[in-house]
Amino acid sequence: MMASTTSATTAAAAATTKPRGSSSALCPRVAGGGRRRSGVVRCDAVGVEAQAQAVAKAASVAALEQFKISADRYMKERSTIAVIGLSVHTAPVEMREKVAVAEELWPRAIQELTSLNHIEEAAVLSTCNRMEIYVVALSWNRGIREVVDWMSKKSGIPASELREHLFILRSSDATRHLFEVSAGLDSLVLGEGQILAQVKQVVRSGQNSGGLGKNIDRMFKDAITAGKRVRCETNISSGAVSVSSAAVELALMKLPKSEALSARMLLIGAGKMGKLVIKHLIAKGCKKVVVVNRSVERVDAIRGEMKDIEIVYRPLSEMYEAAAEADVVFTSTASETPLFTKEHAEALPPVSDTMGGVRLFVDISVPRNVSACVSEVGAARVYNVDDLKEVVEANKEDRLRKAMEAQTIITEELKRFEAWRDSLETVPTIKKLRSYADRIRASELEKCLQKAGEDTLTKKMRRAIEELSTGIVNKLLHGPLQHLRCDGSDSRTLDETLENMHALNRMFSLDTEKAIIEQKIKAKVEKTQN
Repeated sequence: MMASTTSATTAAAAATTKPRGSSSALCPRVAGGGRRRSGVVRCDAVGVEAQAQAVAKAASVAALEQFKISADRYMKERSTIAVIGLSVHTAPVEMREKVAVAEELWPRAIQELTSLNHIEEAAVLSTCNRMEIYVVALSWNRGIREVVDWMSKKSGIPASELREHLFILRSSDATRHLFEVSAGLDSLVLGEGQILAQVKQVVRSGQNSGGLGKNIDRMFKDAITAGKRVRCETNISSGAVSVSSAAVELALMKLPKSEALSARMLLIGAGKMGKLVIKHLIAKGCKKVVVVNRSVERVDAIRGEMKDIEIVYRPLSEMYEAAAEADVVFTSTASETPLFTKEHAEALPPVSDTMGGVRLFVDISVPRNVSACVSEVGAARVYNVDDLKEVVEANKEDRLRKAMEAQTIITEELKRFEAWRDSLETVPTIKKLRSYADRIRASELEKCLQKAGEDTLTKKMRRAIEELSTGIVNKLLHGPLQHLRCDGSDSRTLDETLENMHALNRMFSLDTEKAIIEQKIKAKVEKTQN
């Protein structure tokens, strides 16, 4: 896997890229990358705007021509679906929290990623256990390098260090990975259900911002279908634990058995994860929990749903006072900075000896809510999501057997998606053939009308001739176009359709693939210049 990472980030060192926008709107750069010097553009010159537009246009044309020259090279590699990311399996929480992207920032991240030279479509899936970027790349090597550089710039982690923990998958491997993620097969807690809701949120976020492209959108929707089928048609989720339930289990494991249910429980954050913590505390027999949250409304809603436990609300301003009265502190907020540092922990009063004399901090947030240095305090123990493996291993073996059944469903859904994507290849040929026939029709029609004489034809006669020419073309194209249409559901029919497509491309010299590449390159150049 890391061999792929290395090649993806180093093989294109001499790659040709289009010019980026200038850091100053008044001092544009030229195609070569440097600032315009003598007698071309001066920041204080009259008519700066007009000259800047001229320079930008010239740079755009130059870059486009440079890309077109190398279009043959791009034609050798089809636009590739890829995933680049970190997960609980490959990187520690210290690194994952630096590259994490808050949900409200997903649209902005997609916009930045799709503005990269070789990225056509993008989506971000960022949770407590993973940070994954799904893209459709115009060029595999160059696209991967640009995404890794973007992650490095955003997180402040050197690209060389990131590569040691990144996993990179392409084509069907990338699609299969997403389907497995959605089904809970790649989760720390095998079969957990929350990840499916998070995959759905990627689609909703994309729809609200208009950011997801055709391929990525369809892939995520098919992943949701795969996730639902796995949970409905197998028993993988029966008895499965979530991150929240594993956190509760871990806390109870670390408390003295005789006193575990009488421990004073504090939950900071009443979001989805926090709500699940309360649910699992009830299941374990706990009768009271204090909840610190920014607003009381969400706590009231949880209190209305869960009648079997006493829920005491404390405002965020009383968080440290509440922590001073707790034996176990669960944290689950979206805070970008730690809520508890070493100084905070040292200021808290000691826990009673009956509870082991140690206050437990169970942090299931990414970025972390509890600083790692809190563990240096003798009367405190800190556990984060990476520490949940101790609980998860206990019942993982049984669900691994069930995961084998799920792979059959994953493979079926993967074939459906790949067939659909293959069927898209014929669309440009259909458009190109139609355009080719219409140009011939229009040209021959014009010759006919000139020979007949414009003055001798009535409007009715002219319309009849035009309809005749259109009818002849439509009937001639009907057969070939029917053999280019395929929904992708039948692999045999799909193979025949693709053979027909290549045959028509050769017969009519449509040069479809090169035209598509040039169109994509032109769109990328224009987007950057604008």
